[in-house]
Amino acid sequence: MRQSSVALSFPNPSRSYDPARHCVCFWGYDNAREISFLVDDAMLKKLTPGIGPGEPALLAAFDHNRDRILGLAKNLYTGGSQNRYTIS
Repeated sequence: MRQSSVALSFPNPSRSYDPARHCVCFWGYDNAREISFLVDDAMLKKLTPGIGPGEPALLAAFDHNRDRILGLAKNLYTGGSQNRYTIS
C-alpha cells in the first residue's frame, strides 16, 4: 500500500556528488526518518541537455532542476522500510 507523499519533506537543501555511483545524493525526511535519494548522471543530463561533464556541471544541473527532482522523489517515495531511492 502506497503512503501519501505529504509526510515527505526536504528541509535540508544540501546535496553532494558521489563519483563512485555517478549520482547526486540528497535527503528527505518522513517525520524523524531520513530517506536517501540518488539522481544518476543520465537523468541529470536528460533534464539538462548539453550540460558539461564533471561534478560542478552535474550539481548545477541538480540545482537548476531541484523542484522537478523533488517532485519526482515525492512520487517515487512509498514509505515503509525502504530508506534509499534512485531517480533514473
